[in-house]
Amino acid sequence: MNDRVKPVQLTRRVLEWLTQQSAQRQATPEYGSWLLGRVSESQRRRRIRIQIILTVFVVVANLIGVAVAMSVITVAIPVPNIFAGRAHAITSVIAPTYVVVAVIIGWIWATRRLLDALRWSIEQRPPTSRDRHNTFRAPWQLTVIPLVLWGVGAALLTTLYGLVDTAYIPKMLFGITFSGIVVSASCYFFTEFALRPVAAQALESAIPDHRGGPGVLGRTIMAWVLGSCVPVVGIALVAAFTLTLRNMTVTQLAVAVLLLAAAAAIFGFILIVIASWLIATPVQVVRAAMQRVEDGDLDARVVVFDGTELGELQRGFNTMVEGLRERDRVRDLFGRHVGRDVALAAEQRNINLGGEECRAAVLFVDIVGSTAVVGSRPPAEVVELLNRFFAVVVDEVERCGGLVNKFEGDGALAVFGAPVAQDQPETNALAAARAIAGRLRRDVPEIAVGIGVAAGIVVAGNIGSHHRFEYTVIGDPVHEASRLCEMAKKTGAGVLASACAVEASNAAEQRFWTIDDEVVLRGRTTPTRLAVPSKTLTPSE
Repeated sequence: MNDRVKPVQLTRRVLEWLTQQSAQRQATPEYGSWLLGRVSESQRRRRIRIQIILTVFVVVANLIGVAVAMSVITVAIPVPNIFAGRAHAITSVIAPTYVVVAVIIGWIWATRRLLDALRWSIEQRPPTSRDRHNTFRAPWQLTVIPLVLWGVGAALLTTLYGLVDTAYIPKMLFGITFSGIVVSASCYFFTEFALRPVAAQALESAIPDHRGGPGVLGRTIMAWVLGSCVPVVGIALVAAFTLTLRNMTVTQLAVAVLLLAAAAAIFGFILIVIASWLIATPVQVVRAAMQRVEDGDLDARVVVFDGTELGELQRGFNTMVEGLRERDRVRDLFGRHVGRDVALAAEQRNINLGGEECRAAVLFVDIVGSTAVVGSRPPAEVVELLNRFFAVVVDEVERCGGLVNKFEGDGALAVFGAPVAQDQPETNALAAARAIAGRLRRDVPEIAVGIGVAAGIVVAGNIGSHHRFEYTVIGDPVHEASRLCEMAKKTGAGVLASACAVEASNAAEQRFWTIDDEVVLRGRTTPTRLAVPSKTLTPSE
């Protein structure tokens, strides 16, 4: 049996691992590529990763450049032959030796320059303004290295071959220079890509005084000039050499034009793809983060790793999300102070002083003997007790669709039917009163309360000045509910409602109430019929 269970468990773990890996691949990398690792990566691991990426990319690019230069010199422009006569020694010994020496020198030179430019990151200290400047200049500085080495190579080999035969000079100068320019451009793009994590650290500390790269337009123009324009100029030069020196047949000229045209298409495509990818990935990161915000995740944040206007876009997104978070926090705080419905109504329409008449039900709830309750307990215990009391009131009022409009010391005023109109606010207010009384007896037995419910026409709106106002309700039902609350505390009934409110409620709610005597409430001249919860019925019946 155990032998059967183990393969099942192993299969389940494999599937879980594959699911996790798939989810990670679908997530947008923080730096736009998984090759660059994550923000949480250690500084030492990041340095090794950057060095490996740069070494592999730059060495491979230069070796491809050497192969392209040989193709141009031997195939595209075959005459004079570099393997004939005294030129053979240069081709077999000097040229390969220079390539090996140049690769070694270039690697050492680039490593030292990179370490100097990024020493602040290696030492894990905050970058100065000069450190940030050196970080964004690093791609240009590293691009100078292959330019210098290819330039020295072009000058050396062109001179050596020119001493053998001056006819070698045009094709050697063009073949080596063409490849060196394209390789150097590729090295710039690769370096800018590999240094994104360090650029992000520099941008995190402060915004640079000057743009840290050629920008979207500059990258596009650079890719076109070096990937397409230079090879096209090369084709024109081959045609000019042929017309001037007349050392190539028609077939050789045709082959040269075809090869150079193919090189123009391939290198142009590669550089445009690299430049476009460098431009697109920051936008893709922002787009993925925007999708997270659209899905409700206001904690979304992008890593600013581009020193151009694309970095300004990334930084602008983070600023926007910070504003949304602040607005959401203020909205939540505003809603907690004035009520969710009032806050929503304030957002949906202009806030004006004054109010409007509406049909509403009002509920007052107050603690019996609050002075004795406060005086017999420490302040912290009083606060804890009041919080438990108000938690029950708010919970039941909101469950019944009402709004707790005010907390008044140890009491609360709740409104049903404003600011959001309700079909039967009386039904909701009466149900809330019964629920509050029942829960307080069960959850907060230390206190007794009085609850009063009244209904009628009120004026609901913003009262105060243009500088400071609050949403409230004014009208006879408010005073009536307050007086009923006082009477409920004194008579021990616990809950009292006006008969008018009960009669305006639905039949199901009326079953829980009994019409009682008439009384003249304090401050009024006409009698009010009272209603009390029925003792023979409970909400579950």
